[in-house]
Amino acid sequence: MKIVVDRSPVLSGQNRKKTRLIFIFLLVWFLIISFRLIDLQVLNHKKLKQEVIEQNQDLITTWPTRGTIFDRQGRILARSLPAVSIFFSPTKGEDLKDQLQSIYRLKPVLNLSEAEIDHLINSIEKRKRFTWVKRKIPLEQAEKIKELKLSGIYLLNENKRFYPQGRLASHVLGGVNIDEAGLAGVEYYYDSALRGQEGQQLIMRDARRKEYYIETIKETQPGQDIYLTIDSNLQYLAEKELRQAIEKFRANWGTVIIMSPASGEILAMANYPDYDPNNFPPPPEAMVNRAIQYTYEPGSTAKVVTAAAARELAGISYNTYYDCRTGSITFGGTIVRDHVRLGILSFPDVFIHSSNVGSIQIAEIIGEQNLYRMFRAFKFGEKTGIDLPGEEAGIIHPLEKWRKSSLRVAIGYELAATPLQILRAMNVYATGGYLVRPKVGLNSFYSEKDISAASLKPDESGQPVISGKTARELVDLVFEPAVEKGTGSQARLEGYELAGKTGTAQKFDPALRAYSPSKHVASFVGFVPVDHPLISMIVVIDEPKGIEQYGGQVAAPVFREIARKTLLYYRELPQKVPENMILARQTNETGVTD
Repeated sequence: MKIVVDRSPVLSGQNRKKTRLIFIFLLVWFLIISFRLIDLQVLNHKKLKQEVIEQNQDLITTWPTRGTIFDRQGRILARSLPAVSIFFSPTKGEDLKDQLQSIYRLKPVLNLSEAEIDHLINSIEKRKRFTWVKRKIPLEQAEKIKELKLSGIYLLNENKRFYPQGRLASHVLGGVNIDEAGLAGVEYYYDSALRGQEGQQLIMRDARRKEYYIETIKETQPGQDIYLTIDSNLQYLAEKELRQAIEKFRANWGTVIIMSPASGEILAMANYPDYDPNNFPPPPEAMVNRAIQYTYEPGSTAKVVTAAAARELAGISYNTYYDCRTGSITFGGTIVRDHVRLGILSFPDVFIHSSNVGSIQIAEIIGEQNLYRMFRAFKFGEKTGIDLPGEEAGIIHPLEKWRKSSLRVAIGYELAATPLQILRAMNVYATGGYLVRPKVGLNSFYSEKDISAASLKPDESGQPVISGKTARELVDLVFEPAVEKGTGSQARLEGYELAGKTGTAQKFDPALRAYSPSKHVASFVGFVPVDHPLISMIVVIDEPKGIEQYGGQVAAPVFREIARKTLLYYRELPQKVPENMILARQTNETGVTD
């Protein structure tokens, strides 16, 4: 009989034990994996996702195309052109030595300085993921770099600001930084309109950090175009004549402003020294727009306000006479002198010949309160509101702070004003008594066929300052004769009626604690033609050297040349035929030759 032993229960028990062990192992493994997945996808999801993005993506701000700036006739003064920027982003796993080699190969192509190379090396050694190598290089230079196929070197399309006229109207235009943000002039004042909306681009990379495509996350919005009141031709003319005068008289600086009297539109604003906005920022001495950012004691050009106060507030007759024979007058412990002894002068002659002695006598009749009141009516001590940044308000002390000598305000001392404020004051006479706000921004532009006085529309927001009757009388009896036979005779234009006022202000010398006998600010302000003013203009020249230092000698001839050429440019016919032209015509008719 065969005995069979059944051992299956024992084997079954062992299998069950192994099964349990395997099950437990799988369960633990599953739990570990599950926990890890929860950790990766839930608990630390945001952090880990950001790390992945940082390793494989670069988010770059892209700048919009900045708006173009035109002059009043549509000529381009500033625009943005395509350019390429170079940046470095290291390839994963690449040796530091190889990364530096790429940088050194760029040096001769981009003409990198030692300081720029040191900056790049420092960035690479710190393992930075993104570093600009060179911003906004020419397209042909970018092509050379592309041909090198350097590891970690990438090209990005951008725009670069370009000023095709170079130095022309530099202080009006201002300038921008490397990211085309306005820093001065119109570029700064209208930056929000010109700049547009920034965009963003995402540079996607593979595991080895090699770029494979660029995705635009946010589109840029281009900036708005701006038209200015500036006429490029008149701007060029003003800058040329000013530069010649500065060189002739070896002066420190100068400024010329040409304005449309009725509209307040600035046709030209020239400063010397100037700069090229293509190389912004300029040296500090060239940066200041002295037409609106420099204040000075204007001297006799301020008498345009004194004359208004005498007639409007004091009712002084034109037939009143003043004794100026001594050539000086003492008041409030201060001595005021005339440039020459002038004798007994009528009210108009005091201003025609710019007598300080006569002006102080008139100021004493006007009185401090009325004098202050008129200067405040002309808005001295306030900004003109021109649409340019950095304008100075000037200074006129409150009446309660006036001293006995403060009547010198009547002759342009003990107050501070900008050249633009003096021009606006004289412009009151050109508009028949209205104070007009100056501006450089234009809502529309004119064609070359529309260069006429008709295109310069009156500013209906002008504020009345003096009566039209007073304005007309003072022009006819004072400011026109001041050019015909007074201190402004060198501004006279044959065939045209011109009104103006000279100014020669001594400068205060802090070292001497007194006014310098040799340092002056020479100026002339006026408008032409008198019966229908087309332009008003001021010329200011600081510290002319040599024998000629008076406003009538230094600034008036500059005014004459600019005004003459401007009238020709506007095709403005003479109001009367010059006598020498009549004589020449008669001579030709008799058959006599020179």
